[in-house]
Amino acid sequence: MLPGKNLLARERFALTIERLCCQLIEDWDDFSNACVIGIQPKGVALADRIHTRLQALTGNTSIEYGKMDITFFRDDFRMHDRPLTPHPNEIDFLVAGKKVLLVDDVLYTGRTIQAALAALQHYGRPEMVELLVLVDRRFNRELPIQADYIGLVVDALDEAYVKVRWKEIHGEDEILLFAHKPTG
Repeated sequence: MLPGKNLLARERFALTIERLCCQLIEDWDDFSNACVIGIQPKGVALADRIHTRLQALTGNTSIEYGKMDITFFRDDFRMHDRPLTPHPNEIDFLVAGKKVLLVDDVLYTGRTIQAALAALQHYGRPEMVELLVLVDRRFNRELPIQADYIGLVVDALDEAYVKVRWKEIHGEDEILLFAHKPTG
């Protein structure tokens, strides 16, 4: 385990994802005329889990699922000192007229979600878009964006850093809070 305050360990992590899926089913029923889109790269691990669990709980194995890169839709993409490497878009359907569940791991300033909404328009005009995040960092929001579904609310100041670790990537599920962004 990395040094840092553990905000959510494996057991509660799984319960949080289960709770989010149950909330979604209450509101979205069987996800007909709906899709799930994970924001590359960090929102995809959560979207993978949400999509898999929703299919199991609803019995609907044809819930459309995509992965969207927002690299060149960000308002700060020209401000980096190194070339950016985008992730592949994996959306083989249009969102026109559909309910879209946009998924990301951490909501902080709101800039990632703003970029995702701009990128989403290239796939058609959705009927509606709702946002699911595992962690909502309420402080330091720069844009008027809020999540519809939240796993955990963290009140952390600007220099603090929230790290979501995934079993498939990091070996264990947990959410950690650091006083500063860890190096390496």
